[in-house]
Amino acid sequence: MSTEDLEKYEAEMELKLYREYRDVVGIFKYVVETDRRFYLCNAVDVKARTEAGDVFFEVSMTDAWVWDMYRPARFAKNVKVLTFKDVNVEELAAQDFEPPKN
Repeated sequence: MSTEDLEKYEAEMELKLYREYRDVVGIFKYVVETDRRFYLCNAVDVKARTEAGDVFFEVSMTDAWVWDMYRPARFAKNVKVLTFKDVNVEELAAQDFEPPKN
């Protein structure tokens, strides 16, 4: 497989992922962004934890969709993420539920 073929494949996968996001965003209440992933979910709980002097975040999500083009199944009933980096949680407003039309 050439570099060009690989780039074309990844571009097609990213477009497919964006279209799936556009189709499902309306059924979720929260956007959660970690250092490694982007999630949509209907319930989220973030707890700061301390262990051996280090602070980390435990993020629990219910009814989640994961932005990851390499996952065969992007929907998950429960997700737990542990991270030492920032976590951003936003509640989607009603007007955010209307994705752009193509």
